[in-house]
Amino acid sequence: MISKINLDNISIVLNRPRYPENIGAAARAIRNMGIGSLIVVDPRTYDVEKILKLATHESRKIVEAIRIFPNLPAALKLFSYVVGTTARMGNRRHAKNSPEKMSQKLIPISYENRIAIVFGPEDRGLTNEDIRNCHLLVNIPTAQFSSLNLAQSVMVICYELHKASMEEQEKHFVPRLANRHELDGMYSQMKEILIKISFINPDNPEYWLDNFRRFFSRLPLRAKEVSLIRGICRQINWYGKYCYEQGLKVRKRISVADTSKD
Repeated sequence: MISKINLDNISIVLNRPRYPENIGAAARAIRNMGIGSLIVVDPRTYDVEKILKLATHESRKIVEAIRIFPNLPAALKLFSYVVGTTARMGNRRHAKNSPEKMSQKLIPISYENRIAIVFGPEDRGLTNEDIRNCHLLVNIPTAQFSSLNLAQSVMVICYELHKASMEEQEKHFVPRLANRHELDGMYSQMKEILIKISFINPDNPEYWLDNFRRFFSRLPLRAKEVSLIRGICRQINWYGKYCYEQGLKVRKRISVADTSKD
């Protein structure tokens, strides 16, 4: 069976952009390349007039349909797969993909899942905390000077996505994956349980939890699998509480017995 990327299920997310002109230029790139929608998170300045100057008349509908969110977790809540863009290197930013390789990976995922491509602010890009929301990282290869304008980066990524929408390949089925809201609930529950059983350091739990995030992002998890893991966490919590209460009862009986001897 032949398939190509479903652009309707892909959204570009600009996280904390500083300049409205870049929002407009990004809207123009999205319109040129046929991407589904544009989301803006906590913009420093949201001047529609300046945005429209760079977006041009043809992109006006894209601008009018922009959804604005106060923070990144809220913006990603209903997305099942998240791609983060980064120019920085580091231990937490491994397994980066080229735009072309990224677009090929998204082909089977895009049919049953909503995908977000996230870009960070112009001055410093995505933070390590932002990266925790991502299943995949993409890096645009450059020469010695690696800094690209935000709108330029959006255009490069959108171009590769557009290419993948024209290339027909053998279709591989990917079922609905857990969305960001479901995953965040699972990680929150896991953190609570792992701290209780002293598996991770309570002083810096997010650092240790990042290992689990990277592990599960490589799979990635389906909604049913998230429910299974959360069920295991609930059972561990119940059993720990049960053992604690049983221990209290035993101590109480021993205390009563010692008192009666006296």
